[in-house]
Amino acid sequence: MLAVRRNRLMGSASRAKPKKLPSKLLAIRQHLGYTGQEMATKLSDDEIKIQRTDIPRFEKGIREPSLIILLRYAKLVRISTDVLIDDELKLHDFD
Repeated sequence: MLAVRRNRLMGSASRAKPKKLPSKLLAIRQHLGYTGQEMATKLSDDEIKIQRTDIPRFEKGIREPSLIILLRYAKLVRISTDVLIDDELKLHDFD
């Protein structure tokens, strides 16, 4: 009964996903000159571990990174997370 109620409250439709996010994440890694392993290391900490195999999944749109990981990507290149999430905003040249 709880599952039915949750479904009604939460809805069953999937949410819209940013279409350009994967290419933006790839562009950031390439700009930094990092391998997948190096990127995974930069994005990880004691609480959140990103595997090397997660990076190409993010960059191909197979897997969507958490908000915390998106924030870490943005901080690496000193941009707003809005630029990553909003398909109408372009990823301009970095510092």
